[in-house]
Amino acid sequence: MSNPKRICTILALGILLLPSALTAQIRTGAEQLETLVRLVGNKRVTLTVNHTSLCGKVHLADTLIRQGINIVQLFAPEHGIRGKADAGETVRDGKDTRTGIPVVSLYGKNKKPQPDQLSKTDAVVFDLQDVGARFFTYISTLYYVMQACAENGKEVIVLDRPNPCDCVDGPVLDMKYRSFVGMLPIPLLHGCTTGELARMINGEGWLGQGKQCRLTVIPVEGWKHGQPYSLPVKPSPNLPNDLSVALYPSLCPFEGTSVSVGRGTLFPFQVIGSPCLDKCEDKTLDFSFTPRPLPGFDKNPLHKGQTCRGTDLRKTAPPKGLTLQYVLQMYHLYQKAGCGSKFFSRPHWFDLLMGTDQVRRDIIQGKTEDEIRQAWQEKLEAYKEMRKKYLLYEEGSNAL
Repeated sequence: MSNPKRICTILALGILLLPSALTAQIRTGAEQLETLVRLVGNKRVTLTVNHTSLCGKVHLADTLIRQGINIVQLFAPEHGIRGKADAGETVRDGKDTRTGIPVVSLYGKNKKPQPDQLSKTDAVVFDLQDVGARFFTYISTLYYVMQACAENGKEVIVLDRPNPCDCVDGPVLDMKYRSFVGMLPIPLLHGCTTGELARMINGEGWLGQGKQCRLTVIPVEGWKHGQPYSLPVKPSPNLPNDLSVALYPSLCPFEGTSVSVGRGTLFPFQVIGSPCLDKCEDKTLDFSFTPRPLPGFDKNPLHKGQTCRGTDLRKTAPPKGLTLQYVLQMYHLYQKAGCGSKFFSRPHWFDLLMGTDQVRRDIIQGKTEDEIRQAWQEKLEAYKEMRKKYLLYEEGSNAL
């Protein structure tokens, strides 16, 4: 057999150059092929992967096939194996067009692997690039994969990747608002890698019935908490660059409102605006955009074909962590424009994304960001203490 370490090193030479010299020194779990091949060499393997599952520039499935690994099926999360599906679009079972390997969708009606879908598998390898926000659904898929494997006696191997939004901030999920955009009692920004979250899920007994799965994590080499990380590929269709990833935790709650976050433009999650503000006199509303169906981004965006007046956040430095300033600003502008009742167009969805109804109620009551934050501080501090037990990486000076 050819040397897997040499192959992965060669493949890595083709990776998109990243802006940080520190990032260039990072070696993800997937790039440690020598360790992975040793773990799965004689096993029947299912991969939970998508377009972010790369060794260098080559998809992990393609790489492992070249290594002679017996891949029996692929589990597809939101956006699919090759990242072709829009946010929220049903991912269907079928076959991977490139490899011919059967694909089982874990996004749609079937979010948890069924016993018959694990019957021919010895180990499930999980390799998805998370962005550090609780409502990013790849970590919900992780939870269900771990739970199913615990119930069916299968091993889980997590190939770890850095967290690009590596902060601990926001309200801890109230389990009354548990959903696929919030499965775990963690803050909106959880400050963990996928591997650390997997350890936490096991260690805190969140799989239920006193069960744990057999878990192995292949950690990232050359990274520590607080270290900037620029993603080599966009983690989902509407997060095309570092700025959109940084703004995502603060802008995603707008999905429960009538404010557009730029879906249907080439700069999603980098602008905010609404047709409701067309006649509002305010100097902060210095930008407009018109959402259109865009292949590779969003086929049916909010306010399609309507001019949205708002703010271009590409002109400002992104926040470190979570900020409520954008939501508060737009809420007040709606009041000023006389359309305040239209702001929370999907209030329950807003609450699911925030993990609580406290934030929405406080906004309506006119509270400031500092006042809103006070309500979640005690639980946030308790989470920070619990999190320490599961960390795999040193806390750098920039960690929050």
